[in-house]
Amino acid sequence: MKALLLQEKGKWKEKRVSEINPPAPDKGEILVEVHAVGLNPVDYKTATGGHPNWTYPHILGLDVAGVVAEVGEGVTQWNQGDKVVYHGDLTKKGGYAEFAVTNAHTVSRIPEGVTFEDAAALPTAGYTAYQALHGKLPLSQLNTIFVHGGAGGVGGFAVQLAKLAGKQVITTASLHNHEYVKSLGADFVVDYRTEDIPSKVSLITDGRGVDAVIDTISRQSATEALDLIAFSGHIVHIAGAPDYTKIKPFTKSLSYHEVALGAAHQSGDIIAERALAKIGDEMLFLLAQGSISSMLKEVISLDEIPEALSRLSQRHVKGKMVAKIK
Repeated sequence: MKALLLQEKGKWKEKRVSEINPPAPDKGEILVEVHAVGLNPVDYKTATGGHPNWTYPHILGLDVAGVVAEVGEGVTQWNQGDKVVYHGDLTKKGGYAEFAVTNAHTVSRIPEGVTFEDAAALPTAGYTAYQALHGKLPLSQLNTIFVHGGAGGVGGFAVQLAKLAGKQVITTASLHNHEYVKSLGADFVVDYRTEDIPSKVSLITDGRGVDAVIDTISRQSATEALDLIAFSGHIVHIAGAPDYTKIKPFTKSLSYHEVALGAAHQSGDIIAERALAKIGDEMLFLLAQGSISSMLKEVISLDEIPEALSRLSQRHVKGKMVAKIK
């Protein structure tokens, strides 16, 4: 099969498509003929430092959509020809290839009317946003949600899901992305480059602050966002925990939530692993209904992935990029 190979850590910009033998499914696994694969910041981030479980050449790519080509021993829920999408285990070889293997119980069925490309845009970013909103926050008790980084993958899905849940949504974005994030459902957009975020949020919320923050940026931005939260509010951090010492105990009574979607694969908890498939089922249902957008902005080829990851690493890409493999 053709595969985009990472020859050693740190060399992701030099990856080239080569011919290697396809993998075979073990017990409880399925072999998927890859039709489309999503691109995510985690690809270039992990490729830069490598992973102790990897053997080289390694294959990146976590968000895989395709057709079941073969089922391993003990797999009864899938058959050859089924259309599926899944979030892969980053400790194993991924989907930047014509075939990939994954655990059968973490996979979701692609419904009629949803393309492989749109399905592949969902897992890492979409599942993370879903887990942040529906897995961590007591949504029925909240009114206003602040999403830091609404033009990105996780942020864009979080904006959509929060608005779909009937919440008032405030987000940050560069000026040229304001109309885009409003089209996703944002009620208010703050230009993080030119506006003072705390002042703007205070104005919007009549000085109270927001009920919850979803931070997709960094440890620093998560720490700064603590000032935006109302009494007894929540922060969900995805790209680094805030400095908890900034808020004195027994003052604001904040709740802190970590989202580490991919950690489910290493948890040894079958319920946590199966939850990935359940999240996928729900996201695909919403996509098929037209309730959310995949935010797919660009479809590229397998050969074009290194250049596209380079652009993604500059943090100025909005929406999602997907490589069409077949």
